Amino acid sequence: MNSALVKLLATAATLATFGSAAAAAEVLKFSHTDNPGGSRQAAAEVFAEKVSEYTDGRYEVRIFPAGQLANDPKAIEQLQLGGIDFTVSATGSYATHLPSLNLTAMPFLVDSFEQGWELYDNSAWLQGEFDKLPEKGFRVLSTWEAGFRSYTTGMELNSPADAEGRKMRVYPNDMIRWTMEAIGFQTVVMPITDVYLAIQQGTVDGQENPVDTIKSLRFYEVAPNITLTRHVYSPLPLTVAEATWQSFSEEDQLAIAKAATESAAFSRDLVQGSVQSQLDEMKAAGAKVNIPEIGPFRDAVASVYDKARDVYGSEAVDGILSDAKAIRDGS
Repeated sequence: MNSALVKLLATAATLATFGSAAAAAEVLKFSHTDNPGGSRQAAAEVFAEKVSEYTDGRYEVRIFPAGQLANDPKAIEQLQLGGIDFTVSATGSYATHLPSLNLTAMPFLVDSFEQGWELYDNSAWLQGEFDKLPEKGFRVLSTWEAGFRSYTTGMELNSPADAEGRKMRVYPNDMIRWTMEAIGFQTVVMPITDVYLAIQQGTVDGQENPVDTIKSLRFYEVAPNITLTRHVYSPLPLTVAEATWQSFSEEDQLAIAKAATESAAFSRDLVQGSVQSQLDEMKAAGAKVNIPEIGPFRDAVASVYDKARDVYGSEAVDGILSDAKAIRDGS
């Protein structure tokens, strides 16, 4: 057998091996609502790469950004129904299935990213609530970052007085709705994928989200007044369908958990480090950035804690408030 034929056969064998490995990779669907250029997409790509690496190519995480498969509430339903395998969304989005998670959206729980990380990684109360999610059909793997929620509005928003009679988009979360109404807004529930057009058409006067989301979804183009109240810390739990999780071997569970942890660290570093540059880019594009006096906003939402106690019980509310206070005091 001549050398050329030997090389040809070797090449064919190599290609067959790679082709077989690629064919054997099981596809896992990952849905999110961030745009392709956003931080969620960047972290999802890291997660996908790590899953492939740590499972020796047995799994391929296929990412579907910008709500291609579903908006946030529908994506969580799809986790339960088996339509997708992973999603990442604000903690409050999961509260439809575990109402106590609404309490993570109480206003002004923490003051810094580091305090927020401590809360989500080490709060005994919150970890206890996350432990209840597998029976709902999904589980938390790690917590990605989005940051603190602030406003983009068509009008200036210097105090709660400016909110009176104005319509604010909210997602389906009692705590966010109560907070907005306590400040003075009329609330309108709608999926985030509909918000840009709703502001443009005047259906709502604005929306509230972290800076990263405001930039990624370009809300500043139609609501150019960015008001940095930082009223709610709003990170993004990465979740996996429980049926998918149980289908993994113990080895693959460890591998995917490791990928989730490393992608969370990437997400936190990326988002925290990008806030100022994102604000600068939006200002250069014509947005106005304002840091108002926060005292009047804090005073306006004081009633929300008592309302939460009435609905969710003092034990649950005081549990997360106590954990948050201990973190703030220890920082």
